[in-house]
Amino acid sequence: MSEKIRDEHRQRSAAIYIRQSTMGQVLKHKESQKLQYALAERARELGFHQVEVIDEDLAISGSGLFERPGFQRLVANVCTGMIGAIFSIEVSRLARNGREWHHLIDLCGLFGTLVIDTDGVYDPRLSQDRLVLGMKGSMSEFELSIFRQRSSQAIRAKAQRGELQFIIPIGFCWTQAGKVELDPDRRVQEAIRLVFRKFEALGSVRQALLWFRHNKVELPGRRYGDLQRTVVWRLPVYNALYTMVNNPFYAGAYVFGKTEVRTHVVDGKARKTCGHMKDPEQWTVLIRDHHPGYVSWATYERNQVTLAENAHMKKRMTRKAGRGGRALLAGLLRCRRCGRMLQVDYGGGGPNREARSHRYLCRGEAINLGEGTCISFGGLRPDQAVSSNLLDVVQPTAVEAALEATAQVSQKDIDEVRAVSLELEQARYEAALASRRYEAVDPENRLVAGELEARWNGALARVRGLESRLEETRQRPTPKATVDRKSLLSLAMNLPAVWNSEKADMKLKQRIARTVIREIVADVDEQASEIVLVIHWVGGRHTEVRTPKVKTGEHRRVTGADAVAVVRRMAGRWPDERIAATLNRLGLRTGTGMTWIESRVATVRQRFGLPAHPAVNGPSTLTLEQACQRLGVSNTPLRNLIKSKQLPAVQAAPGAPWEIPADALETKSFRQAIERIRAGRSRWKQNAADRWTLKLPNTDRAEK
Repeated sequence: MSEKIRDEHRQRSAAIYIRQSTMGQVLKHKESQKLQYALAERARELGFHQVEVIDEDLAISGSGLFERPGFQRLVANVCTGMIGAIFSIEVSRLARNGREWHHLIDLCGLFGTLVIDTDGVYDPRLSQDRLVLGMKGSMSEFELSIFRQRSSQAIRAKAQRGELQFIIPIGFCWTQAGKVELDPDRRVQEAIRLVFRKFEALGSVRQALLWFRHNKVELPGRRYGDLQRTVVWRLPVYNALYTMVNNPFYAGAYVFGKTEVRTHVVDGKARKTCGHMKDPEQWTVLIRDHHPGYVSWATYERNQVTLAENAHMKKRMTRKAGRGGRALLAGLLRCRRCGRMLQVDYGGGGPNREARSHRYLCRGEAINLGEGTCISFGGLRPDQAVSSNLLDVVQPTAVEAALEATAQVSQKDIDEVRAVSLELEQARYEAALASRRYEAVDPENRLVAGELEARWNGALARVRGLESRLEETRQRPTPKATVDRKSLLSLAMNLPAVWNSEKADMKLKQRIARTVIREIVADVDEQASEIVLVIHWVGGRHTEVRTPKVKTGEHRRVTGADAVAVVRRMAGRWPDERIAATLNRLGLRTGTGMTWIESRVATVRQRFGLPAHPAVNGPSTLTLEQACQRLGVSNTPLRNLIKSKQLPAVQAAPGAPWEIPADALETKSFRQAIERIRAGRSRWKQNAADRWTLKLPNTDRAEK
């Protein structure tokens, strides 16, 4: 027993500090744990009656970059004078960095606490012992840095050759020769390929997730913790699909060093956090075509662009993917003045939100500098202008696009049938395996035989359920995907009508626009009152489009200029009912697309301050109907006289009622023309009567 341990130390408690740096050491190095826990018995042999075991820091490094609650509790107890001695299998377990180590030694010397390990007993109040402890701490820190440096260099050198083995994603496996190959399970391969097909077809990880969960298609995953790392099948979650699409390993690339460790100072102490993603340019190792992949490298890069565009809350200076809505160019427009992406304003909520037109505006200066918006303009006309140019580009390939869409219609159900068929094949194998296990057991051993029989019945029930599901999927009615090339050529010619149809999916149109358009630089020409759009096509060409800017007070439901002109010419001369009939006869509609009635004409008159028609017609003007009634003739001869300009008459607008001066009916020339018309009509009637009489049989023949 050491003479340094006195009664004043034994009257206080002994602290047994236990630590291992990693979880692997905790799980595998059991002997080290037993030696450290055995220090409690040694403390009692040295005369300490109160022994406290501190083991909260298992699987935590002592480098000083991680929070150690056990070490903090140890330091706090030393400061209170409760600790007489600190036991550790070796002093390097207490701390692997000089700051924490020397701080603990200073506190132990101040409060008279001993440090005891397997080599001996140290009193920090003695200069010689303090020197030995300082040297041990420095050597431990230096040894740790040397180990870390050599290990990291060896790992990096092996990774640069593509030979470093680590846990690889599902769908791959390491061979005995140290190579990477595809998982031999065909169901696993088909499931992973299906993930990439659905992401490319739907353009979104979330939409692919909804498809898998709606159709109850399971995906493989690994169960870690056991030695075999077995494959389990379950419905996917968002993170599983995103990780799969974002992982370059599926593109046949060997990647090492995608993440980095960052150190921050928290409350005056250095804290290390792991798992921070680095940019692809900063990856430590990138070896393309290292192993067979599920997609090509070009497909992987295209998927990364799609993922970046789908992240609307990140990197707001880049274009974004379409998410539906009424704005065709959402996420494509860039402000020419400040370079920021334009945002979309749908005019707030309310019951008439869908009827409102959207606006594009740049709020960069308003948010950052508190100033006004750079530019702002209505979205209807720019959308129509860009759609017109886009249709001119897409129309030559409309047939190929229709053929591709037809193929996707039939491929949708084929993918589901394929996934269920592979799942059924595996279920039948598991049922056969359960059957062999049940037949191999001794029937007298009912405890085992009963359990195996229940498992066999469960496997058979799963097989029957999958067979029913497969049959239901195959018998599900699907739209016919017959291809008629003539119909597709007709579709190509009528593509604008299909594009502008109300049934056309806006999200699909947005995806089509982003396929051929990289971005659009927008500006407003205030002098010309025009919106200037410079379309940057994917191929590298540029097109400038100018469209009139909507002025204040104008909107898409305003009454057309042609209709207003007719109302202006007829107001005050004809009643509103006559004006409405004229507008309907001309095929003109209101701003909302409705036919005209008396009240709607009155609204337009009041808006433009036009006079109303007096209650009684003036005596100097007659309509065509009134003139016919006064003269006792039909309107046909009067129309002929008007056409030959023998009867003066005017119209306020084409299709409006004729206005005939009443004095014109009393002129000598007009009276003579009317008499000739009447006389000619009388002679025609007399000739018709004579012809009818000649056709009648005589009286004698009639009597016989």
